[in-house]
Amino acid sequence: MTMECVNPEGLRFNQMRSSSHQTLETRMRPILMKGHERPLTFLRYNRDGDLLFSCAKDHTPTLWLAHNGERLGTYRGHNGAVWCCDVSRDSSRLITGSADQTAKLWDVKSGKQLFTFNFGSSARSVDFSVGDHLAVITTDHFMGVSSAIHVKRIAEDPQDQVADSVLVLQSPDGKKKINRAVWGPLNQTIVSGGEDAVIRIWDTETGKLLKQSDEQVGHKEAITSLCKAADDSHFLTGSHDKTAKLWDMRSLTLIKSYTTVVPVNAVAMSPLLNHVVLGGGQDASTVTTTDHRAGKFEAKFYDTILEEEIGGVKGHFGPINALAFNPDGKSFSSGGEDGYVRLHHFDSNYFNIRI
Repeated sequence: MTMECVNPEGLRFNQMRSSSHQTLETRMRPILMKGHERPLTFLRYNRDGDLLFSCAKDHTPTLWLAHNGERLGTYRGHNGAVWCCDVSRDSSRLITGSADQTAKLWDVKSGKQLFTFNFGSSARSVDFSVGDHLAVITTDHFMGVSSAIHVKRIAEDPQDQVADSVLVLQSPDGKKKINRAVWGPLNQTIVSGGEDAVIRIWDTETGKLLKQSDEQVGHKEAITSLCKAADDSHFLTGSHDKTAKLWDMRSLTLIKSYTTVVPVNAVAMSPLLNHVVLGGGQDASTVTTTDHRAGKFEAKFYDTILEEEIGGVKGHFGPINALAFNPDGKSFSSGGEDGYVRLHHFDSNYFNIRI
């Protein structure tokens, strides 16, 4: 028999009742982090899991302590919404992409701008390669400029940094945004997804398109988010078609599919358990009541293998736009249209969940 456990902090898990009729109730009290004046767009932990970076439409990327939500500082210099960020493996450098048509490199500790890459359109997505010597940046279509994927070489010394692209990949449909592009295994490929609902794998040496998702099994609407497994063996995509899909990184074979009831804006994978989490929700303008339950603003947890929903976390008063697991798997964060970052440390019972 399936039971639903609810607690005041908003975490709910569906649990199978054991033969002794015991139920599991997992409790988490979220830390609410208010540092942005506009909706959140992206969240990223550093490799060690002690720092959390947030991006929002208020132009100012923000750095937090990951264990208690203390705000450490901000990175000032963008003049438009900041869509995405990534942090180097040694946590010394940050890269951000913005609607002000730039991507910027920053010194994490001092907040100093190290370099600005200028484009003719919004910089939508950024991702450091393994080794941090390269970065992939996607740019939007604008005024006759096609959406594209740019590969930049990242110099060890900021004084040696240059703006030239090592490789530029033009989108087959130049008017559709490429919402996410990440490095594949050993930096040999780039995986991209966007408004045309097609996932593509590109060769980073030649720029050749190697594979693209089959329309029969792929997403039916815009791909909004894409995250990789820690070992680069597979990746998860989320879409406005109300699904998330798990793919093999090398073969682009569809492994699993997760269905929800609202458009998916953000996805994340637990590095510790076989769990994926999806976030999204109808925008407030499309629902007839102000009750947050009407828009279904909830982070949904699914069993990776069984594809079944196992729980959810409520709390945001608007669609969830960003999700991230701490690399230790013991906490996760969500960012919403409401301008809040919610930091959740899992109760020990969470790690004993069984379907």
